[in-house]
Amino acid sequence: MGVSERRQRHRASLRREILDAASRLFVEEGYDRVTMRGVAQRIEYSPTTIYLHFKDKSELFDAVCGETFSELAEKLDALKRMRIVPLGHLRECLRLYVDFGVKHPDHYTLTFLLPPKTGRAQPLDASIRARAFDTLRQAVRSCVDYGDIRTVDVDMTAQALWAAVHGLTAMLITARGLPFLSQAALVDYTIDTLIAGLKPPATPIRTTPTPAPKPHSFTD
Repeated sequence: MGVSERRQRHRASLRREILDAASRLFVEEGYDRVTMRGVAQRIEYSPTTIYLHFKDKSELFDAVCGETFSELAEKLDALKRMRIVPLGHLRECLRLYVDFGVKHPDHYTLTFLLPPKTGRAQPLDASIRARAFDTLRQAVRSCVDYGDIRTVDVDMTAQALWAAVHGLTAMLITARGLPFLSQAALVDYTIDTLIAGLKPPATPIRTTPTPAPKPHSFTD
């Protein structure tokens, strides 16, 4: 391995260490109380080292949130390439979302659960969020086209599903210690229940009441 390659690996490793430390500090202390010096102290480097990677706290915060969305979007893209049948793909998308949040609680909390931060120069790039959501929207559209689910508004359905699994993810992260019998079973049951509510009826719904049978006459 050459000197240049070692330097690149070290820089990437240090950047990852900075982001992980920053995400924990933002969750623990809140955006306003975190400083670049505090992040440097957490990883035992000088503040100058942090500034070589990020110009200020706002950029550092956006990098943490951006990477969370990007990593989630990449995992969803990889799932799409597996060419699972539409309904199975939608189910796996929702399960992947919950699993991702539970496995990355600090990043998820920072990106999805904390209130909007003050003092930030620029908002997180909306296109990063859109990329993740568009994958879910496409999964819903495929299920509609395939006849697996029914909806008059694909965007509304996708947002409702996202809201539901977000609530489940938040509960699993923040309500630790509750007597969950099985986290995996709870996730599967919730997702199955959501999808079951979108499935078309097995038999056509009658639009007119069935005529009552004529009373039997003993004189007939």
